[in-house]
Amino acid sequence: MKLSARDAGAYFAKPDPNKAGILIFGGDAMRVALKRQQLIAALIGEKGDEEMRLTRIAGADLRKDPALILDAVKAQGFFPGPRVAFVEDATNLQAKAIGQALTAWQTGDAQIVVTAGALNASSALRKAFEQHPNAFCVGIYDDPPSRSEIEAELKRAGLNKIDPPALQDIAALAQTLDPGDFRQTIEKLALFKLGDPAPVTGEDVATCAPLSSEAAIDDVLHRVAESQDGKIGPIVRRLQAQGVQPVGLCIGATRHFRTLHAAASDPGGPASGIARVRPPVFGPRRDRMVRQAQAWGLPRLEKALQMLTDTDLQLRSSARAPQMATVERCLIRLAIMGKR
Repeated sequence: MKLSARDAGAYFAKPDPNKAGILIFGGDAMRVALKRQQLIAALIGEKGDEEMRLTRIAGADLRKDPALILDAVKAQGFFPGPRVAFVEDATNLQAKAIGQALTAWQTGDAQIVVTAGALNASSALRKAFEQHPNAFCVGIYDDPPSRSEIEAELKRAGLNKIDPPALQDIAALAQTLDPGDFRQTIEKLALFKLGDPAPVTGEDVATCAPLSSEAAIDDVLHRVAESQDGKIGPIVRRLQAQGVQPVGLCIGATRHFRTLHAAASDPGGPASGIARVRPPVFGPRRDRMVRQAQAWGLPRLEKALQMLTDTDLQLRSSARAPQMATVERCLIRLAIMGKR
């Protein structure tokens, strides 16, 4: 039987132990693996693997020895409790052996959990589960997690008190990170808040979120956008000593001002515009950039982007002017422009 995407989340959290098995397939191996981990943990508990109630079978091994799956399903464990026979990276070549194990399955046998890559509708492996009256088939696609899935992940991590703006930041983060990175970020956030009874704030999310590639030059870019022209030179020289390249600094500045431009041009205002940008901007940095967009206004931001584009073209030309000095001069001019 097919299990819809809407029902799959609830089933993974609380699977039916009386089902013969389930096939989880999809093109993103990480997404499939996370769902499989959740399902198996719900079936046999966190200590099921330690108590040898989980039998792992590689798809390649099952191809060589088709009897492995039926033996695992019928085997009696030393420890009491439900058991799982898990086949990893299965293909249509193992469909016959797995189908025979499904047919032979009886109450009390190990539940069959199979993962596979992308499978089309005519796949023999998919049909083995879809046509079985006591088994499920679930396709995992690259859609971002739903609100309920995000809330379930937060609950699993023990994060029950979250400010509404912080929850919006987490939802935005889920749209941009792959599932593995998102889960690691939630776990990091849970450790960060361990023993702290205060609700999770946007600043907490910003602290735990993975750093973007331009994070190292954020300081100088904020100084530029806030017209602190006297502090730009020393920071630029420090960045140069740390190995930051002139072109990379110029690209980072262009991205920063494009974000400000998108915020300033949004019909709902800078705050609404910042909320829409991707990758998302979090916590105090978001509030800071809203103030910058409000202070600059759309006309000056358009002039700033033109200046940065001209500087980028100059860096990529055959001109022999010192490149970092060229970028530094552009940033100082921008900071002075912001004062007017």
